[in-house]
Amino acid sequence: MSQGAASLPARDPQPRTRYDAVLLVSFGGPEGQDDVLPFLRNVTRGRGIPDERLEEVAHHYRHFGGVSPINDQNRALRAALTAELDRRGLDLPVYWGNRNWDPYLSDALRAAHAAGHRRLLAVVTSAYSSYSSCRQYREDLAAALEETGLTAEVQVDKVRQYFDHPGFVGPFVSGTRDAIRTVLDEIGPDAGPGDVHVLFSTHSIPTVTAVASGPPTADLGPDGAYGAQHRAVAEVVMAALASGTDAIEVDWSLVFQSRSGSPHTPWLEPDVNDAIGELASRGVRGVVIVPLGFVSDHMEVVWDLDEEATATARDAGLAVSRVPTPGVDPTFVTGLVDLVEERHTTGEPDGPVDRPALTPLGPWYDVCRAGCCANPRGERPAVAGLA
Repeated sequence: MSQGAASLPARDPQPRTRYDAVLLVSFGGPEGQDDVLPFLRNVTRGRGIPDERLEEVAHHYRHFGGVSPINDQNRALRAALTAELDRRGLDLPVYWGNRNWDPYLSDALRAAHAAGHRRLLAVVTSAYSSYSSCRQYREDLAAALEETGLTAEVQVDKVRQYFDHPGFVGPFVSGTRDAIRTVLDEIGPDAGPGDVHVLFSTHSIPTVTAVASGPPTADLGPDGAYGAQHRAVAEVVMAALASGTDAIEVDWSLVFQSRSGSPHTPWLEPDVNDAIGELASRGVRGVVIVPLGFVSDHMEVVWDLDEEATATARDAGLAVSRVPTPGVDPTFVTGLVDLVEERHTTGEPDGPVDRPALTPLGPWYDVCRAGCCANPRGERPAVAGLA
């Protein structure tokens, strides 16, 4: 059951500000075999993980020639955002910086500053609330400002978490509907809705991190804001499929993937592969995998779902279809620019701010609450939050 808005502290929108530019912020990924280990060292810096352990993950990238799809996807997203901003007459150039690979956040900040921009609005390629999907980006932005010596000269704000924005959710609705039809067709003419199960998949995180996700005074259930947000969005998708003239109702569940770290540390479960095996044992004949936690088809999607989870389903004799991520779907791109317009003013008289949200949990905060999504390793400076 989704948690209601009453479980959250008051959410007052920020007044609109005149920004100079948009900063697209992402994770980054290697673009060749020689990049793989240095990239993984960046991702795991400070944890003392030896290269032989990193090689266990490196083979995912090496399977694709050492190239993560994420950078090309961000180039395409940057171009799409630029086109939509231009279409609306918004004079906001789009800079792009990554946490873990070139182009780095520090490079993007230097470029924006050199061009005369002093007030940036960040769009992060992560829709949900948790340490790794929100606060860590905010910390790395603060660290990049410090590294470049621009802390006193450049202000970086951030659009709200957009897990339940129509622009993010819409592509999953249409994609899930199409994938259910594909699986039913593969099963055959005797297939019915009871033969198909929808698995909404997202990145697993340590349970202690999940509990700490969201504002510290919020009561959002055993998995914190991270779990509550995903479940709420899954409910919206399934409710949309169950309405209208082409309504279809099938069972669904939330599953997790891409677990890493010590096997002794509890992480969110069930794993997508375990869930597929359990469904097969119950007589389910087909599964639809919805990468609900992801903005684009990066490595956790193309390897963990398209390779591993799909193979698990095929080995179990199940029909399977994976739903596309939003990527550069026009609905998603339009939604991201809508989020920019919620915060940006051109200096002309502004109309009322429309902040759409499809779940009772939204619209989420424009500015993160103090202590939100706490760093499990201790407090670090972060931008775009209350002190």
